[in-house]
Formats: sequence, structure tokens, C-alpha cells
Amino acid sequence: MSDFGEPFHLLTDRLELRAVGPHDLDDLFRINTDPRTWAHLPEGRHASRATTAAWIERAAARWDTDRLSYWTARLRTTGDVVGIGGAQRHDPGFWNLYYRLDPVHWGHGYATELSRAALAAAAAHSLELPFIAWIHAHNTASRAVAGRLGLTDLGLRPDPANGDPMHCYADREVGVLTRRTVG
Repeated sequence: MSDFGEPFHLLTDRLELRAVGPHDLDDLFRINTDPRTWAHLPEGRHASRATTAAWIERAAARWDTDRLSYWTARLRTTGDVVGIGGAQRHDPGFWNLYYRLDPVHWGHGYATELSRAALAAAAAHSLELPFIAWIHAHNTASRAVAGRLGLTDLGLRPDPANGDPMHCYADREVGVLTRRTVG
């Protein structure tokens, strides 16, 4: 499935995955401003290049701190950007699956291919941490991807990031997940 020699740069059957960086701004801004990519969370849509640049900077920094984060996904055959995705370590101690694809590339299995690489990379990095996809109930496409990965729907639970009820798809049973606070 993948060449896991170095998680910063992976090859899957059809995708080249490279650690996200500032050079990806134009493509990722285009994807993150498309309302179709935010149909399940319209308020998340990026309104400015500065928003996308800051998001890229935060995601890129996680490669230094956690040794795993998000990749920009390109077609191996053409170099066209398909989207972004991967896994990040989140509090209170789990790998969080994330992806956002250019609508031009929907329906070709790229989300599943990218997500499988993220699951394998997270397991290779820290198998003791659960791998979780937090998905809105009405996002049937992402719920199908989670099912194809073999993740189990543990039902609606509060998302530790914001407390919103989301379906918690995980690679194992997990207890109550709440964000850790300091102080």
C-alpha cells in the first residue's frame, strides 16, 4: 500500500503525500474557500489567505513536535493537488484523522487511500494511542470512509475540541475523551 520509509514523504498506489508547508498555500486556499468542501461545517470555511497560511503553519509545526501531521496529497501521475489530510496527535491522547479534498477529486477513493496511509503512519508512530475520526452525523461520505478503514462507530460523543456532538469512529474502544486543561 505505502512506502513508510519516512512519514514526511509517502507514496501510496495513486498519491504522493508530502508534509504540508507554505509552498502549498495557493492550492490549499483554493480548496478551503470552496463552499462545497465545508458543506458539513460552513463556519469553518477560510475567508482569507492569512487564515489558510496560519493553518498551514500550525499543521507544519506539528511535524517538528509530534513527527506526524498533515500531508498535501498530489496525484502521482500528474502532480495535481487532490487535497490535504493525515493524522495529528490531539489531547487527551489520540490520533485525529483529518482530510479535505478538492471537489474535482471526490468519488475516486482518494479520501480512503489518504486515510489508510494516515492510519498506518499513526500506528507505526504510536500504536498505543487510539485512532479517531470525529464525523458529523449528516456527513455520510466521511462516515463511509471511516467504515472502509475498519473504524467502529462508537456513537455520538462530545468532540474534545469543541464539545459538539459528533460520531466517534475509532480503531478501538475509548473512554470519555475530554480536553486536558492546564492550570
